[in-house]
Amino acid sequence: MEFLVGTHINFLGHRKGAFILSAAIIVIGLISLIVQGGPKLGIDFEGGILLQVQFEQPIAAESIRATLAEIGLGDAEIQHFGSGREAIIRTRNEGGEDLTGAILGALNEANPDNLADVRRQELVGPKVGGELRKKATLAILYALFGILIYISLRFEFKFAVGAVAALVHDVLIVLGMFSLTGRELSLPVIAGFLTVVGYSLNDTIVIYDRIREDRRKLYGKSFVEIVNTSLNESLSRTIVTSVTTLLVVLCLFFLGGEVIRDFAFALMIGIVVGTYSSLYVASPLVVEWDIRTEARRRRKHSK
Repeated sequence: MEFLVGTHINFLGHRKGAFILSAAIIVIGLISLIVQGGPKLGIDFEGGILLQVQFEQPIAAESIRATLAEIGLGDAEIQHFGSGREAIIRTRNEGGEDLTGAILGALNEANPDNLADVRRQELVGPKVGGELRKKATLAILYALFGILIYISLRFEFKFAVGAVAALVHDVLIVLGMFSLTGRELSLPVIAGFLTVVGYSLNDTIVIYDRIREDRRKLYGKSFVEIVNTSLNESLSRTIVTSVTTLLVVLCLFFLGGEVIRDFAFALMIGIVVGTYSSLYVASPLVVEWDIRTEARRRRKHSK
């Protein structure tokens, strides 16, 4: 389905403004990360206990916190969701099954008419959390390095640099949004980051393929004109794909439940940013590379 046919948007004419906008958003996210001392890591990476408990009746978070404070867990994070009967309790305290039993026992003792039941439990030691943090970082770096090699072989090195720069741009913005909204990084979120990388890369490669075809068809035109033409020809496909994918992710975010909400949030931001970067970052960077290379070549010949 094509509904944006024959457009003549000057994408490259706005590239410097787009670069400034992207830099500003990234800087805001990095400042947030620095102020907060780095990203907020979940149980998966720092170790600790996560309990999802369900009560027979709605209960206030303050009541749960007061009960936990009595057993030395006053610093635990408590998050309500659903009808108010369910809550997620996160604590960095190490205690394994014994601590889980102590929490459940304290809650039921304090609320004998509103008993709690454990619906989900995650126990991660600090050593395991550190290993997972290292592996998650390496997974993203390996993915970017593999993409750099793949696109260099399929297209040209300047295309690979543009694509990887756009992917780094996407990951940094999503990471910044997690910091600004106070969301935690967990293993599902890292999976979301890698999904964003794959989604954005797919869109970028489609545009790169169109640029390669148009370089043969529009021989004699400047590289800027060719890339602008390719971006306009790919615009309908890009918008349709992004909107339909975003609709599904929005359903996951609002209806999928607490367990996958952060994963869906990463995808939601990543789809929007990835679509933007395919149009205003990846290809414009290739054009900038080409313009600067040509300028150096002319200066060299003029000497």
